[in-house]
Amino acid sequence: MSKRRNGPLVPDWQLWSEVKKTVAPLRPWLEALEDAPLPMPMKPAPPAPPVFKPSSHSLFRPIPVMPAARQPGPGERPLEPRIRRRVGRGQIEIDGTIDLHGMRQLEAEGALKRFIHARVARGDRTVLVITGKGLKKLGDDAAIIIEAGVLRSRLPSWLASHDIAPLVAGWSAAAQHHGGDGAFYVRLKRGRQ
Repeated sequence: MSKRRNGPLVPDWQLWSEVKKTVAPLRPWLEALEDAPLPMPMKPAPPAPPVFKPSSHSLFRPIPVMPAARQPGPGERPLEPRIRRRVGRGQIEIDGTIDLHGMRQLEAEGALKRFIHARVARGDRTVLVITGKGLKKLGDDAAIIIEAGVLRSRLPSWLASHDIAPLVAGWSAAAQHHGGDGAFYVRLKRGRQ
């Protein structure tokens, strides 16, 4: 075991300056830079708090969650992404369009039911339902929205109703050039012959 010194310990930088005085420098031009006063040593930063990283055996593994915009609601059947892309690009033709603008809820629901039944009877597969965005704004400030459109919010429940649901394969918001958030692609099932 080593023996402890009784006197105060001398910092390393003071020892180095004493040793440096006894040695001839190889590069004298660097000596002026090295003779500059050394800054006092800083206190070390406090250690960072430990970060919890769950292992594969941990009981607290994170649960993967879908983004809120992509989670289907109750009774909703989203359109297959491949079909939606093809309809948006114009590779699948839209067989019919219905515009529900300006209608009351009961009128719009009845018109939608008649339209879906007629299109299935014709053998159509893809239709465009235009509801409009229906945003109500407060005063002149366009950033404050009071309520989204009634027809737009009611459309999923109408398509999931017992008399239309067996005819509908899925639906999704339309591409921007077909109406964006104010329109929906509705994919119909093949009619029974």
